[in-house]
This record gives sequence, C-alpha cells and structure tokens, in this order.
Amino acid sequence: MRDFATVLFDQAHSSAWSTDRDRAARMNPANPADASLALAVDALAERGLAVREHRTGELVGAALEGVDVLVVAHPADAASERVAGDLPPVYSPAEIAAITEHVRTGGGLVVLAECDHRAHGNNLDDVLSPFGLSITSTLVHESATSGRRHLGNATWVLPELAVGHNGGQGVLAGVGEVCFYRSGAVDVSAAPSAHVIASSSASAHPAQAPLAVTVEHGAGRVVVLADSDLVGDDSIADLDHRRLWTNLVTWAAVPRSAHLGEDAPQDAAAERTVDTAEWASLKAAVEELRLLQGKDGSIDRETHDETDLARAGELVASIRADVAALAPRFPHDAEYLAALDTDLARWVEEGFVVPDFLDSLVLFHPEQHRVDGTEHLVLFPMYTQNGNLDRVFEAVLLDVVWPQWLADVEAQQPNPAFLPVTFTDFTPGYDTNSAVLFPETVAVREVPTFTWGAIFCDREAARFRAVTSAAAQTLGLQLPPEGEQLVASQSLAQSTFAMWDLVHDRTHSHGDLPFDPFMIKQRMPFWMYALEELRCDLNTFRVAVQMDEQGHPYARPVQLAILFDRLFRFPITGDRVRNYDGLGGQLLFAWLHKRGVLRWTDNTLSFDWAAVPEAVVALSDAVEELYRSGIDRSRVGHWRAAYELVAGYVAPHPGSTWAKGMSDPSALPLDGPPKGLTDLVQPDEFPLNVFYEALRKKLAPVIEASRGVTGTSATGARIAA
Repeated sequence: MRDFATVLFDQAHSSAWSTDRDRAARMNPANPADASLALAVDALAERGLAVREHRTGELVGAALEGVDVLVVAHPADAASERVAGDLPPVYSPAEIAAITEHVRTGGGLVVLAECDHRAHGNNLDDVLSPFGLSITSTLVHESATSGRRHLGNATWVLPELAVGHNGGQGVLAGVGEVCFYRSGAVDVSAAPSAHVIASSSASAHPAQAPLAVTVEHGAGRVVVLADSDLVGDDSIADLDHRRLWTNLVTWAAVPRSAHLGEDAPQDAAAERTVDTAEWASLKAAVEELRLLQGKDGSIDRETHDETDLARAGELVASIRADVAALAPRFPHDAEYLAALDTDLARWVEEGFVVPDFLDSLVLFHPEQHRVDGTEHLVLFPMYTQNGNLDRVFEAVLLDVVWPQWLADVEAQQPNPAFLPVTFTDFTPGYDTNSAVLFPETVAVREVPTFTWGAIFCDREAARFRAVTSAAAQTLGLQLPPEGEQLVASQSLAQSTFAMWDLVHDRTHSHGDLPFDPFMIKQRMPFWMYALEELRCDLNTFRVAVQMDEQGHPYARPVQLAILFDRLFRFPITGDRVRNYDGLGGQLLFAWLHKRGVLRWTDNTLSFDWAAVPEAVVALSDAVEELYRSGIDRSRVGHWRAAYELVAGYVAPHPGSTWAKGMSDPSALPLDGPPKGLTDLVQPDEFPLNVFYEALRKKLAPVIEASRGVTGTSATGARIAA
C-alpha cells in the first residue's frame, strides 16, 4: 500500500540538472553541486515520496503511468548549459498532450525554469501554454538601496512572498525567506486563477514580476519557478528553500493522494471472509440474538417466553456452526475459536445467564501475531467504549495494520500490547463512535491480566479527515500541503493514526508519574484525566518532532494529526459533562493563541507554522514539570496545581467554587475528604469559548455524520461532503 506520491524527474530532454550525483560530476566536474538535484531528491524521500527518473524516450504512454508529479528541470540546449539526456530540450506535440492530460486528470507538474529563457532553446512555453502560463525571458536585478539583495548580489533576489492571511500559510507554510539567484519571470496574464506566491519587489527590474506561481487546471496542479538554482545541491540548504521545495511538490501531489492505497494487490481468485455465506449467516444471527439480551448480556426468563429461549438456542447453534466453518481461515486463532465454541455451548446450558467468556478471551492473543494484513474474527459479549454500553454479543471482522516501517518505530518505542487494526465488517455495537477493542469490555467472571488493546485506525482517520476538512473550510484555514495530503488520503491518515496511537498508548506508563489515573482506580476531578490524555499526545508530538529532524516520513503527518484533531474535533465532540478530551484541546488552543502561534483574525484561522513545534513542545514541558513536581505534593495539592495550570489558559465557569478557592482557600472544604472536592466540580468546569461555541454549531452535522464511519465506508470526498 502506498501512502505517499510518486515523483518522476524528466532526465531525457537535455536537462541542466541531474538527480544522480555521479552524472552531475560528469556534467560539471569543477562544481557538481551546481548540476545536481540529489539533495532535492533526498528531501522528497524524507517526506515519504517515491522518486523515479525518466532517462530515455518520449514522455508518452507508459512513461507517465503511476506518476503523481512530473518534474521538468530546466531543459536546455547543449550550447547554453552542460546537460544530460538523449533528447533535445523540446517536447513533441504528443508529449505536450500527454503532460496536459496528466494534469487535467489530477496529476502534478513542477517546472523549474531559468533566467534568459529564450537562450536555452527549449519549448517550455508550449508545455505551459495549456495552463495559461509562459516564461518571460529576462534576468531580474534588485536595486542597491532596497535591502532585498542577498549577500549584496544584484541578481540574488529576495522576493516578496504572498502577504496577509496567505503569508506563511498553505504552500508557504513554514517558509520565511527564499532567494532567487538568477531568475527569469513567469507571465500569468493568460491565467486569471494563478496564484503568485513570490514576486520581485517594487524596486527591482522588472518590478513586481511573478517568480513563483501555482495554478490549478482540471483536477491537477501546476507549479512554476522562474529560477532552478534555489533547489540545486549548492543552494537548497539556504534560507527556507528545502521547506519551499517539499511544500511545492507535495502540494502538486495532493489531488492524486486521495487514490493512494487503492493499488494494493488483490487476489481475485480468493473469496474474502466478509463475502462468505457463513459470515453473513453469523452476523445476522448475532444481530437477532442481541435483541433478546439484557444490559448485562443475559436473557431474562421473566421477560422472554419459551419460544424466545428456543430461538436463542437456535441462534447460538447457528453461530457455532458458522464459526466452525470459518475457523480454517484463522489458523492463528485456533485455540481461541475452539474455546469460543465451548463458551457459547456453556452459556446455553446454563440457561442464558450473565455470560462468562473468560476462557476464550484469555486464549485470544492478536498481539502475538502482529503481521500486516492478518485477519481476525472477534466474537464476544461485550460493551463498546463510546458506543453501546450493554454487554451483548458483537461480531467483528478486522485486519491488522503492521507494515515494516511501523514495526521499526515500535522497536524504538516499545509497545508490545498495541494492535492497530481496520474494520472489515461489524455488528451494530460498532455502528457508533467506538474506535477501540479492549479485552476489559468483555463479559467475564473475573478480571484477567490484559495483554493487548486494539485501535481501529481507519475509523479514527476517517473521522479526523471529515472534521479537519470541514473545519479548515469553515475557518478559512489554508492547510499546509502535508495537511492537505493527510486529509485527502485515507491510507496516509490510517498509517499516521497507527503511529500516533502506538506512541501515545505507551506514554501512559512512562515518565514521572505521581499518579496514573488510567491504572489506579480512583475518583479525581476530570481535568486530571484531561491532562493525562493531553500529556500522552504532547509526548507523541515531541517524539514526532525528533523523528522529523531525523527525516522520518510519518513524523510531520503525526504532528499535524495531533494538532488538528486536538484543536478541531475533540473540543466539539460529545457532551460537555466532564469532557476531558475536549478540555485538552481547549488548553492547547489557548496556549498557542496566547503565544501568537495561532491567530484568529478577520474570521480566518492561521498559524505561525515555523513556531508551532517549539510551542507545542513547550506545553509538553509545562505538563511534564507539573507531573515531576507532583510527587512532592498531597493528592489535593496536586489537583489544585493542575487546576491552576489549566485555569491560567482556559477560563473556568463563572460560578465555579474551585475557581474561587484558588484565590480564597476557605471557599473549598480542604479539611474534608477528597470526595467533597470532586463533588464541587462543575459538570462543565471549563466551558467552551466563543470561538468553539460557534464552531460547534457549524460542524455539528459533520460530527454526527462521521459517527460510525470507516475507511471503507466513505471516500475522502464523500466524507468531506
């Protein structure tokens, strides 16, 4: 399964740039870096993009198959540049038609042009003409008094980047300054929808000339840079060139991102379990049996007559037969499925009392077979968290998500109990907001030792994509290209959530822990749970920042997923009674807003993307320090310290006794049992601010529509709609 796009560099048409270092050294022995795009290729690879090169033959037919973005890098006549390639720098009419169709149908095109365009003998104007663009043959000079000469060089121009709410947003996210070393210009007069993201200054010659342009055409996207040097090996590390480059290519790849993951190989001859008659029969029997069960999973003999009880016996017999028929498909679950049959038989023999499926549960060990694509049949009387609270039967078909890259992450962030999975099919208890499968939800006679927990990363991803897409549209937020890609691609989002939850889940038991509210059963004010969940997410964000510095392709998507899910979905999902996940998102919002990293101006949301990682890690530091110092406090003292941290950013309820008690300790009964303090907590101790109140109303239909979705129940476009 592909999570990232494929980029093809055309190296056949006498390109002045080579993606191969050795070839670049042959082109320019004295200064290979001035002919090499190897570092540009490395930058894309670190972002997960697959890079190929086209060395021979025309760009027609199969040459563009499987290509998401085509890069044309300064084709030039050998008389003007040192070049490589077996074709002249001129694209044939057939090639131009193929490139145009590639873009029209959702592909990306990135063109690296150059100054003195007409001197290079290429026909880039013909390539760009279908998109309303052309190259102006010039060499931009900057005046001596403007302050926009880089290192004092008149042709090393510091352009003006898009300003206002466009500045530093969208394709310019994280980009502060770039330099065009010897630049031509882009003519956009025939492309009214083109966006000029960089232009020469008013004091330059030519003045206010477009130097970097993006345009959408059909379903695809086109990027043109009027200078190719800024992404060459000798310049890509300067200023913010690397970030601009990866942003531009990622942006061009976004339309095709919606289809990534759809090319996974399928065995056409193999019948899927979900398509078998036995699964259909089993699912129908479970759904009928659920209607006879009570809240505790038993079938009440005072409520149901002998006809109902006989029917329940028939249904269980049918389920047992279907499980036996399906069992050969699950050799890795043989012991569990055999014990399941015994548990089902005993439940009938004992008269449909409160079910006890401990014997089969302790033999179900999906964590011991973490192999990508492994299928499991799960059948238990159970409740579903954030779903159905009754311990009735549920039947689920699921697949394990365990690609090698995730196994490598787990080797560095050990979490042997963690199991990321996706839905294939399920009974009504999972037609809800529930996105987890935990053994502690199963009806058993005694609590066993729990060795695994599963997260349905496809459901988490689908909900994230739906809400983030709607929030960005509602708030006028220009997502960074990697954010756009994450929202567009269910495959990438699923992988991102798998990595997020892997690190998050292990953090609950790591670090300085004066308390662990999810391991020690004790009643505490709900903001303590909010801080624990937020602490784990912030730690995951910190790990992702570190992995991003090491070039891990999933690290930045994880950061964006945490940021957007925490800010957009968590605060406005569910009711406001002790909504600890929502409070964590409120705290993150207020923390970033007070630091100027998040801005809400003119009804438009924007971020200082370069400052986001440091600001989020700073909040992580604050929470970690609260935990570290908590061991020196009493329990109540720790609650008060935590309240003080939260209330410093999120306004408490106007009638809060706790808020009064922070300034006047006599307002709180500190000399009584802790229960008295928790009883004084308002159901919504930290209400939503006006921003979230408005957002909640606007996104309510999207939140409701995302209930029960999975990666297979809706495409990105359908979810966003």
